[in-house]
Amino acid sequence: MDRPPANGVPAPQPPPPPPGRCHFWLPNKRRHCANSHLSSSQYCGNHSPESSSDSRRRVPCPVDPSHTVFEENLEAHVGKCPFRKHADALAAQPYYSKGINSGGGEAGVAAVTSAAKRASVHKLSEEEFWALVAKIRSAHTAAAVQMRESYIAPDACDKWMKGQVDRKVPYQEKHVVQQVSIVGNMETFGLLPRGGAEDAMKEIAVKTAPAVVEFGAGRGYLTQMLADCYGIKNIFLVERRSYKLKADRSLRQNEGVKLERLRIDIEDLNLHGVKALSGSPYLAIGKHLCGPATDMTIMCCLHELHNRTEEKGHDKHQLRGLALATCCHHLCQWKHYANKAFLSRLGIVEEEFHAMTWFSSWAVDGDHSSHDSLDSEDTSSEVIRNRGTEKPDPEIVGVERIIRGIPGVERSALGFMCKDIIDTGRMLWLRSKGLDADLVSYVPSDVSPENHLLMAKCRS
Repeated sequence: MDRPPANGVPAPQPPPPPPGRCHFWLPNKRRHCANSHLSSSQYCGNHSPESSSDSRRRVPCPVDPSHTVFEENLEAHVGKCPFRKHADALAAQPYYSKGINSGGGEAGVAAVTSAAKRASVHKLSEEEFWALVAKIRSAHTAAAVQMRESYIAPDACDKWMKGQVDRKVPYQEKHVVQQVSIVGNMETFGLLPRGGAEDAMKEIAVKTAPAVVEFGAGRGYLTQMLADCYGIKNIFLVERRSYKLKADRSLRQNEGVKLERLRIDIEDLNLHGVKALSGSPYLAIGKHLCGPATDMTIMCCLHELHNRTEEKGHDKHQLRGLALATCCHHLCQWKHYANKAFLSRLGIVEEEFHAMTWFSSWAVDGDHSSHDSLDSEDTSSEVIRNRGTEKPDPEIVGVERIIRGIPGVERSALGFMCKDIIDTGRMLWLRSKGLDADLVSYVPSDVSPENHLLMAKCRS
């Protein structure tokens, strides 16, 4: 479906779709719709021109908003939605508690989309934009943790680093490097026994071994590494989506492993209701927890910590610590963010926070060879402004023109600053709850610009 060009600049033409595929182009995913087209149209039922007309408006399904239906068919669809069975089964589970980890966000308030964040930034005047950049830089200087590089490959993970693992488990060196460093930092921080599985067995002989709860587990390969290298036996994988090529089969073939996969949104997970975890000490882990999923995870774990002390006479779980690799800060939401008080002390309000989250995507898009370039002496707003006007486009005006003119390395640096501030607030929130917490860069940014690892452990 053709769309008018933005600001008079023609959009690049997408490639032709594969044979039989819907012709609708998804610009955010940079591909065509994966559905087959109707016999009478070039488009599928979701994207046919008729479906976008005023007479046949499509709306999200209230059972599962991942798909849409015609508004006039909504009532009939809800009764027979293929996702209804799963939704009803989930609601009946003792560990389901709607919105328990939402962070106190107002119920029913929709998330602020990236498009809305972008539009809000573009509405700023030039003076307001530069004032916001100055505020972010000032907040970063005043409050953000100095990001310490911590790339660790423990001996226990040698067989993974050398690719000597079960070939039924997909092996991608880029991801293995990240997983190994997460595990290595956990060992160094004191969340895992030094030396790997053999020493872990000795520890098990003298005290209860922790379970592992992997949040946003995806296929579960981070936990697979812990099971292989550290002898973890009690495993819970939390993931709202269904995946192929999961590590579950390989994990279950590991002698003595007990595995439970919980298909649920982290926002709705009450760990008290997970009977198999009852009374067990556990570690919470996560690799690339997108946006607010990190805030929801620490809320979930801290509910456990406080309820264990406040509710007497119950066999509560025992959080040992957590290690969460944060990700996709551009998806973060004010309503879910754990440490709003930290931002308020820095003078950052809701609209500015959402602008920061949008800026954070520049850390992923930019040149990562020198992500600290904004700390140099020649990076005043005036200098950046001058750099950004070397080749102005007369068709683009206002803040959008300024942004397009800022060199990629400068945008990247500002994006990293925003990520640092957001994750520093999370670390300080954990410390305020009585945990020892740290924040490190666990892989170089050229391996992954999403390289922040948030760790915390409960004091004995």
